[in-house]
Amino acid sequence: MAASTQTNPPEAETTQSAVARLSVLEARLKQLGSLMVAYSGGVDSAFLAATAHRVLGSKMLAVLADSPSLARRDMEQACAFAKSLGMPLHIVATDELERPEYQRNDANRCFHCKDELFVVMEALGGKLGFTQIAYGMNADDTRDYRPGQRAAEKHAVLAPLADAGLTKLEVRTLAKAAGYSLWDRPAAPCLSSRVEYGRPVTREVLAQVEQAEESLRQLGFRELRVRHHGELARVEIARTELPRALSMEMLDAITAALKQAGFQYVTLDCSGFRSGSLNAILPVEVLARRGA
Repeated sequence: MAASTQTNPPEAETTQSAVARLSVLEARLKQLGSLMVAYSGGVDSAFLAATAHRVLGSKMLAVLADSPSLARRDMEQACAFAKSLGMPLHIVATDELERPEYQRNDANRCFHCKDELFVVMEALGGKLGFTQIAYGMNADDTRDYRPGQRAAEKHAVLAPLADAGLTKLEVRTLAKAAGYSLWDRPAAPCLSSRVEYGRPVTREVLAQVEQAEESLRQLGFRELRVRHHGELARVEIARTELPRALSMEMLDAITAALKQAGFQYVTLDCSGFRSGSLNAILPVEVLARRGA
């Protein structure tokens, strides 16, 4: 009779690898001694900030950038999470919308956003005595098109999660184990990421997107994007939630809500929600640069 081989379920293997990499992360943070963390309230930056706070105590500072590209819901959630942990938090105003190169909204928009953030954080660090800045890039992000990584390299900003090899799934696993309610929070990039490339980013456009997405949440949807194509709103809803959207009553409610937000035409994307869908139109040579 052949001997049976016992294998760990995928969840157990993920937990084991995450715990091992957490030890690497903690050791690295302890070695740094003090740290400012670019904090958005998303699961990656929140977990990094919380871990840095646990390891470094008052020698860490979470820095939250407030601008029209940050939804008020996301800002409130970020502040609430920091408060729940007693984590030091400093809110700074960033002026990326005043940069013409940001407003024109080409494929390098995220570079100019992160560049603005890191310039502001460097000035703050000079006043408060912090010399190291980190942000929440994870190991998976290195395989995506993220121009913000170039800004991080320009300013020598650290990426402790990625350096420790922590993937998005492992970060969520560790956040859940730590009891953080945001462990399964849907990704929430800035509002500008909803605006089609080449369409100028303005306060009015961002406010329109924010109102539209909030109205869909009020209708009970959780994971979604409203892509701004001028008079047209292209609605992406997670495929697991799409069946709820496909009754005539709900379609009418979605249409009414988005027209109230200022869109003339509303379309429901049959492919459902997918992160970074606007990048699909970018030339191959641009996507090949990834974060470089």
